Amino acid sequence: MSFQWKTVNPGGTQRILVTKMLPGEQWKDILVGNNYRLDICESREIVPREEIIQAMGSQCDAAIGQLTESWDAELFQALQQAGGKAYSNYAVGYDNVDVSAATAVGIPVGNTPGVLTETTAEMAVALTYSTARRVVEADGFMRSGKYNGWLPDLFLGQRLWRGTLGVIGAGRIGSAYARMMVQAEHMDLVYYDIHRNEQLEKEISDFGAYLESRGEEPVSVTRAESIEELLDVADVVSLHPVLNEKTRHLMTSERLAAMKDDAVLVNVSRGPVIDEVALVDHCNSHPNFRVGLDVFEDEPDMKPGLAELENVTIVPHIASATRWTREGMATLAACNIAGILEGYPVWDGDEIAPFLEAKPPQAAPSIVNARELDMDFGGSD
Repeated sequence: MSFQWKTVNPGGTQRILVTKMLPGEQWKDILVGNNYRLDICESREIVPREEIIQAMGSQCDAAIGQLTESWDAELFQALQQAGGKAYSNYAVGYDNVDVSAATAVGIPVGNTPGVLTETTAEMAVALTYSTARRVVEADGFMRSGKYNGWLPDLFLGQRLWRGTLGVIGAGRIGSAYARMMVQAEHMDLVYYDIHRNEQLEKEISDFGAYLESRGEEPVSVTRAESIEELLDVADVVSLHPVLNEKTRHLMTSERLAAMKDDAVLVNVSRGPVIDEVALVDHCNSHPNFRVGLDVFEDEPDMKPGLAELENVTIVPHIASATRWTREGMATLAACNIAGILEGYPVWDGDEIAPFLEAKPPQAAPSIVNARELDMDFGGSD
């Protein structure tokens, strides 16, 4: 397969490899504004490691890669040998990156947090509703010309109002999703996380007090002691954990069986948190159990039988796919690279909005191994 590469600012003083064309123009303006040469892969196929190594050549000062690529010791050694000083993942997650291998050769690893939170949570909400109310099934039914008139039992789905919402992983995205669903559907929240989320608990409790002040039943929030405790009571379970060895196949056949027969399961985190073979078996034997998936265990492939299941809604990893978010991710990735190459400190704060403005701060917004590399922090005041 032949991959097409485009060069921008060929006379630039430092060379940046970008393994996919990214949305927007600001990211390119930032890098070209520092007089960097950009070599960008314009092909839409996933770029294999051999092509990346060949494209690095003997001189590559930094790279922006994708979550579809496995950035391991081999790639980081090749980058370091080509003079590489920085890498940024075009994603908030970095389970595709061997951060320890990058640290071992002195390469900072950037990611793009903060711009995906509400966008990804919105997709989890969209999958929750479309799955619970069988929207995709009904759409296909209409398009195929099968609708001959209203029927009392046509596409009966689940009612979410005043139900119980289960959230596994109460970080930024999981918390945003919980707030959206609780406030919209007045659901009780049960969450599981290794860390207690006091801010989320306070927000849900405050919302419950508001409802009570209006003479309505309040909502409640509970931190489950175990995943099993959550699965036993939840009408909807949404998965938002990071992917690591402890969360890989978090949802096993046993845990799927522990859920309600008509529960809704949503996953916009990472595909391998669900045992997809077990999921296919469970959905086949539990026709009222419904699932919404944005990610898949062997992405881009699906396990046999998944695509044929009518009680599963599937979309192609588009949870962060709004123009604002994807352009913002590109800007953050570019700022990570420019920040390292220009010797700026690492941004000391969680608020990344300043980097989306016309003149971003002189800092690297998010370097996940900054402390391991003993990098300087500052610039958030």
